[in-house]
Amino acid sequence: MTIPRRSWRGAGAFAAAAVVGLAGGVISAGPAAAHTPTWAVTCSDVTLNLTAYSGNATNEVTVSVVGGEELLAKTQFGREYSTKTPLQLPKHDKELTVKLVVKAGDDDKYSFEDTKTAPVCEGDTPPPTPTEATPSETPSTEPPASETPEPSATPSETATEAAPAPAESTGSAPDLAETGSSSATPVIGGAALAVLLAGGGILWSVRKRRSAQH
Repeated sequence: MTIPRRSWRGAGAFAAAAVVGLAGGVISAGPAAAHTPTWAVTCSDVTLNLTAYSGNATNEVTVSVVGGEELLAKTQFGREYSTKTPLQLPKHDKELTVKLVVKAGDDDKYSFEDTKTAPVCEGDTPPPTPTEATPSETPSTEPPASETPEPSATPSETATEAAPAPAESTGSAPDLAETGSSSATPVIGGAALAVLLAGGGILWSVRKRRSAQH
């Protein structure tokens, strides 16, 4: 069976059209899948994964906290860039806004800017400041009634210290008054005894004479 030349030409034209259409689909799908910036923000760090950028151009990326410090200074990269170690956020007690800027070197339409919010990590929130309670009454400076002051000295010690010392006698002090007893008492007693004896002898001789007369 012989196939006409026109049929071969028609089949070739169809095949060529199909190849061109397929190539065009690949070309049109290429830019859609290129320049893919992926990033994530947690309460403590930031991760980046930039892929499918042009390896023939110089691309740049920066990450910073809005109104705060720069987490990643301007860094140049080629076809792709990713953070091997997450970018650490500073400790914060309120939410932070993190900004990503990617500048494509092949065409500015592929550049990318985005912001995300970093929440506060659990445990980083400071406890509320306690309020000081105002005392209802002014504290008294007087000591409690149950407390008794310690005595400065015991009564016995005070009396001992206050008693005057006895005066020492001296040889020049006057003699004490006589109380009726002196060195002449024995002499007087002997004279009285002699008087009594004499009186007894006289009385005895008188009685003897009277008895002799009778």
